[in-house]
Amino acid sequence: MANHKPALFLSSILMLSLFLAVSMAESRILGLTGSLKAKTPECDEVFGVGSGDNCFDITQTFNLTTKLFDSINPNLNCDALFVGQWLCVAGSA
Repeated sequence: MANHKPALFLSSILMLSLFLAVSMAESRILGLTGSLKAKTPECDEVFGVGSGDNCFDITQTFNLTTKLFDSINPNLNCDALFVGQWLCVAGSA
């Protein structure tokens, strides 16, 4: 009797490969691949920081919520603003 283990192993690998290929294609068709990506903020208007400016005053001047201001200025450290720094004051995130 012939040994069918190599043929069984190759068949299993081929079936697994086919399953993975179909799964990936289906997720692309359904648009599931980008659902976990963070949305990139879009800035429509910028403001140059001047002497004495702080994040609170800027949000008040441009009538922004803290949540929106933080979302359109990711990774901003409000404790380290510098004169001439550009901040987004209108946009979407």
